[in-house]
Amino acid sequence: MTNGDWRNDRIGSAHRGENPTVLRRLDQGFAVIGDRQFLPGYAVLLTDDPSVTRLSDLPRARRLAYLGDMERLAEAVERACRRLDPAFRRVNIEILGNTDPYLHAHIWPRYDWEPADRVRMPVWLYGDEYMRGSRYGPGPRHDGLRAAIGEELDRSAQAQAEAETEAEVEAETEAEVEADADA
Repeated sequence: MTNGDWRNDRIGSAHRGENPTVLRRLDQGFAVIGDRQFLPGYAVLLTDDPSVTRLSDLPRARRLAYLGDMERLAEAVERACRRLDPAFRRVNIEILGNTDPYLHAHIWPRYDWEPADRVRMPVWLYGDEYMRGSRYGPGPRHDGLRAAIGEELDRSAQAQAEAETEAEVEAETEAEVEADADA
């Protein structure tokens, strides 16, 4: 690892199993818990290829798969946060790319308990004390939240696999019916 810190190679360390923020491996990336948890449940979808710097770098099929992963992570964050905090209000999804040189999407949960002057504004207006300070780093107090998001990701993967199996069976049945009709 670069300089002995996984943060200097977030994607490579995720591939090597050395990135402690990884929640799950998805089709086109890694679902990770965000570095700052002033809005509990903040997560990021990292691309699995560090050479990809923007969404348009991906061929269409991979781009759609990445966006599907992003939607899946956002829904998992939404379900987990709603279950754990009755003041959960919504998620905001952003692909910015202004700081880190690789494709990634921010999934920000928003809450009714946020200060009135910030709750309707972009998260980035919270300021450095929230974005950079160690006070809001993920830790053991976030283990339940991490587990809940992971469980929701697992549920969605299972539901997707079941739907794909059902579609395959349906297609086979239709093919058999057509073959019988042609015979």
